[in-house]
Amino acid sequence: MLSQVTISSSRRLGELRWPEIEGPLPIVLFPLGSTEQHGPHLPVDTDTRIAVAIATAVATRLPGAFVAPALGYGASGEHAGFPGTLSLGTAALKLALVELVRSADDTAAGVVLVNGHGGNATALRGAVRLLTAEGRQVLAWAPRAAVVSGVGIPNASGDLHAGRAETSLLLHLAPLLVRPGAAARGPSPSIPDLVRRGVLPLSPSGVLGDPAGASAAEGAALLDALVSDAVSTIESWPGYRGPGAGARPPLTG
Repeated sequence: MLSQVTISSSRRLGELRWPEIEGPLPIVLFPLGSTEQHGPHLPVDTDTRIAVAIATAVATRLPGAFVAPALGYGASGEHAGFPGTLSLGTAALKLALVELVRSADDTAAGVVLVNGHGGNATALRGAVRLLTAEGRQVLAWAPRAAVVSGVGIPNASGDLHAGRAETSLLLHLAPLLVRPGAAARGPSPSIPDLVRRGVLPLSPSGVLGDPAGASAAEGAALLDALVSDAVSTIESWPGYRGPGAGARPPLTG
């Protein structure tokens, strides 16, 4: 299982000087999260923390991969009404992702968007579709319910927000920021109902799922499983050619 992973500063893009980035272009892992309520027991940067932890651990398993500074704001309109929720919205997020990946032409042979927030999915799909059409190598990865179920977390498909999976991950990654005694069980609505109504009318606590049973050990096991899934996905992606991937073909946009 993974303990809290660190990587050399030479792999953290934000800590490098530009001459240190010259050479064969790497794959760059871009953590994408949110700033939004996560119930009464988890911090508002939960999604971003998880995305950074996954990207950081993935970089230790993929030679030549770099981790970019995270984008800690996403599309969180469904969490409106809760203090602490700061949202770009889907349209602005899509535009931001497109421009960020375009701007990486001189930095990366390919970009992997490591997503920690389900509400970002529509913007991600639109951005990846456009960037791929332009000839850029870009991949979006996000946690899958099947991976969560695989470590023994029940009702993974209904564990939508601030439930057992995220609580276990935060107990592992940032235990001092978790308030287990404040955790509350919430409903598990359908995604269409969640999108239509938003979180507040469905769950005054902000929790969608049941945090009961969460533990740091389970969080470590889940992190390891998510990282393994991400590594497998990236290694099978045509845009990943291993360390020193070099320059990409000419672009159309």
